[in-house]
Amino acid sequence: MNNRRATIITVLVTLFFGVFFLYPVFGILKVAFSGDDGFTWDYFFTVFGNPNYLEGLWNAFTLGIVSTLVTFLIALPLALASYRWVFPGKVWLSVLILAPLVLPPFVGAVGVKHILGVQGALNAFLIDFGIMSETSPTDWLGKNKFWGVVMMNALHLYPILFMNVIAALNKLDPAMEQAAQNLGASPWKRFRKITVPLCMPGIFAGAAIVFIWSFTELGVPLVFDYTVVAPVQIYNGIKDLSDNPTPYALVSVMLIISLLVFAVSKLLLGENNLGSSTRPKARYMQKTLIGFKGWLISGIFLLVFLIAAVPHFGVIFLSVSGDWYGTILPDDMTLSHYGDGLGHPVVVGSIKNSLIYSLGATFLNVVLGLAIAWVIVRSTIRGRTLIDGLMMLPLAVPGLVLAFGYRALSEGSFSWLVNSAGDPIFLLILAYAMRRLPFVVRAAVAGLEQSDPVLEEAAMTLGASPRRTFMRIGLPLIGSSLAAGAILAFAFAMLEVSDSLILAQQAEHFPITKAIYSLLSMLGNGHEVAAALGVWAMAFLAVAIIGAYVLLGRKGGGVFRL
Repeated sequence: MNNRRATIITVLVTLFFGVFFLYPVFGILKVAFSGDDGFTWDYFFTVFGNPNYLEGLWNAFTLGIVSTLVTFLIALPLALASYRWVFPGKVWLSVLILAPLVLPPFVGAVGVKHILGVQGALNAFLIDFGIMSETSPTDWLGKNKFWGVVMMNALHLYPILFMNVIAALNKLDPAMEQAAQNLGASPWKRFRKITVPLCMPGIFAGAAIVFIWSFTELGVPLVFDYTVVAPVQIYNGIKDLSDNPTPYALVSVMLIISLLVFAVSKLLLGENNLGSSTRPKARYMQKTLIGFKGWLISGIFLLVFLIAAVPHFGVIFLSVSGDWYGTILPDDMTLSHYGDGLGHPVVVGSIKNSLIYSLGATFLNVVLGLAIAWVIVRSTIRGRTLIDGLMMLPLAVPGLVLAFGYRALSEGSFSWLVNSAGDPIFLLILAYAMRRLPFVVRAAVAGLEQSDPVLEEAAMTLGASPRRTFMRIGLPLIGSSLAAGAILAFAFAMLEVSDSLILAQQAEHFPITKAIYSLLSMLGNGHEVAAALGVWAMAFLAVAIIGAYVLLGRKGGGVFRL
């Protein structure tokens, strides 16, 4: 790529990124650290001096740590087994293991409440078999809301760490382990001394995303009514923004913690490429497991899928239930909730709104992501690594922080993004785009790194213009990777939670997730209709993720890397 053209693209993209990502983030910091006499630490220290805020921060931090540990314990063994062995049904089980990604976690929490509640399916099962007294059923979630949130986070996010570890394993040079084996190292020693250290960048990158996601998760605590946690405290404090700057300070504390995790991941382990290659010279020879061992591994994969799918089953049964109270399965079933959901005025408008917001955000992501990836991989300008790291920042900055910043600025600097009717269409398109930009950048970078630049150079040598070379050679070579990144960006934008809950305030502007949340508070069949809409969202996201996974293949984990 011509360096002059690359420089122009870099300046334009960086300017756009600065205005619509860095500016809202710094806007929060400005309010959090500004007083009547200029810079002040007062509001920041007020957070740590308020026992309620301190408890909320500690609960959020603990949720992040514990959720990450549980996710790690689930994902690492599965990734190693998938990398090393061939077992019965591996292809289908490897797809099923990604099932948790197809259900927004706060929707899954609704299903879990109907299974683990006092009058839920689990208690009904235990009572029917005489294991529990009917007069004193256990409230599994009442006193264990923390572990309920951890469970939902881990079951939803372990596929991200699973794909990161798989991507890291596939980049390893098998000669490293083979050399250790030839020198007499046992399998356990090879695992500890070779495999884990070389996979640490992938493990840590995935773990960092899981921690930040769990640390700032808003939807699940709201559904579980776990209110003493920082994201919920911020959400509940929005109405006091004009009078109370403390919520800004609380957001700033969460932002600083998330950025520290991002910095550690990027600086300490992110650039460790020892023993790895984007194009390994050889592939690890997988061992085929037959008989009992093979079926045992298959059984473990299936068991993890069934446990992870408990929220899905809960949502599906709830969506077709006429009456589900104190029984293992609904007493009677109906499909009317699906019709009610699609016919509800809030729902119909929310589907249209989400499509507009998400398509606009995806188009913006493809244009920006492709330009950024081309500069990173194909140009030789200085600062390419810095640009790469900068574009990954949205994964480190919680969605809650960005949504909070956009909402505050929509009443000031960004007021032009909200039209006279109060429609936040451009605000939400930009917020969705900034949050999902890393998916498209990473997918496009992966595609460019795997394509041979010699073909483009040959076309240029034969007189093809840069534009013609890009359209006829470059774009087709990375088409599948770019499409996969765009599919993921679109799908996750359709089901974005934090931006939707905070930025869409009027019913006619609700996206799908805000509509689902509003239905949960509706009397009558609100939960059932919300579950039906959740099933529609689940089916949509399943098609999108499977399509992206097929297109990206072994490179899939790279989309979720910091």
